[in-house]
Amino acid sequence: MARVRSRDRMKNEINAGSMADIAFLLLIFFLVTTTIVEDKGILVKLPPWSEEEPDIAKLKSRNVYSVLVNAQNQLLVRGEIMKIRDLKEKTKEFISNPYRREDLAENPKKAIISLKNDRGTNYKTYLEVYNELQAAYNELWEEESLKRYATSYERLPTANKRAIRGDIPLIISEAEPTNYGEE
Repeated sequence: MARVRSRDRMKNEINAGSMADIAFLLLIFFLVTTTIVEDKGILVKLPPWSEEEPDIAKLKSRNVYSVLVNAQNQLLVRGEIMKIRDLKEKTKEFISNPYRREDLAENPKKAIISLKNDRGTNYKTYLEVYNELQAAYNELWEEESLKRYATSYERLPTANKRAIRGDIPLIISEAEPTNYGEE
């Protein structure tokens, strides 16, 4: 028999062979159970792709609400400087034209919002402008819903929502951004 020394008995070793297996199993567990949240961005339905040339109809300038955002994040709406906080109310007035003014849209179906940005525009400003334009439509739909059905737009059945959206369609046309100094 071999003689066991006291020095050999004192060696404490940890078997690390199974540590790699445990780490691998934990890694798989966390990868499978973790959900990755995706940023949804702006939900906009794009028109279908078409190979044929678009029919360019002559638009009346009174029906186009042009919104330009420059590289300094300033708004130029129909040739006038405007603050973002005023954009929603002015857009609502343009679309609905409650006083039948000659310089505003003929009716909501013909109103077109044209949004054009500079490549130097901050993304935050772009989102603020887009949100204000969308909010104008949301408020118009809500007002129309209350007037027609005496209930909130969100509580309406789908058919009634479609009817309101048919009378006040969301038409926001975004042009390709320009470089500094082009416009």
